[in-house]
Amino acid sequence: MQTKVSALQEALDVVEQLSPEQQEMLLEVVRHRLVERRRDEIARNAAETHEAFREGRARYGSVEDLKRDLSAGQ
Repeated sequence: MQTKVSALQEALDVVEQLSPEQQEMLLEVVRHRLVERRRDEIARNAAETHEAFREGRARYGSVEDLKRDLSAGQ
């Protein structure tokens, strides 16, 4: 954990040396990358769910269907 804290502090020290405009630009780049990473994660999850559905490992239905399936399994 100490290494992560040190790396974070080092990054913050570097960011503080940037001009305010560069800091704002950096924030936008980081936000954009986080959004893209989350989009990729969502796409992977969707592909895995689609594959599970095709293989019969997943189903869809209403909340009532889910409750009924869970009750039947007890």
